[in-house]
Amino acid sequence: MTELWSKIEARLGRQAIRKFGLLAAATIFVLDQLLKNWILYLFDLPAKISVPVLPIFNLTMVWNDGVSFGLFSASTLWGRLALIVFALGVVGVLFRWLWDAQRPLFGLALGVVIGGAVGNALDRAIYGAVVDFFDFSALYFPYIFNLADAAISIGVVLLVWDAFFAKQEGRHEEDSASSGSEPM
Repeated sequence: MTELWSKIEARLGRQAIRKFGLLAAATIFVLDQLLKNWILYLFDLPAKISVPVLPIFNLTMVWNDGVSFGLFSASTLWGRLALIVFALGVVGVLFRWLWDAQRPLFGLALGVVIGGAVGNALDRAIYGAVVDFFDFSALYFPYIFNLADAAISIGVVLLVWDAFFAKQEGRHEEDSASSGSEPM
């Protein structure tokens, strides 16, 4: 598997990885906003509050004025503005990392997190809270979330995965380079 990623990395280059990450960010952002608009205006979930979809899944309307999964509530104007500024600051740092990205998985992970963060920041700016509606409480998962939240979580997992395996791969390359250069 790492050989496949190495071949992809060698062919892509930084500019293509940047574009890949930006495409991932744009895709997540657009899908998130389309889904939220459908939930709010076409499906009208705020009027229905909760709709069973499957035995383990409901669509349940929640206005989240906190950070991910409702933590650190910020219901005042200053609190909302602080969260928007913080989110956009994080996005700026992630864009900088994306600009220097050398591995496709790293670029993808950053793009997915960026798209989710911008989607939730836009909700906060427009509605004063984030639109959440995926409800898996029947599985004892206590949080209601949206596509942007899921993208951020998946992106962070991919960043950790990439960091772990990039270090492992780098260690193997160093081992093979040093073993090949030693005289026998």
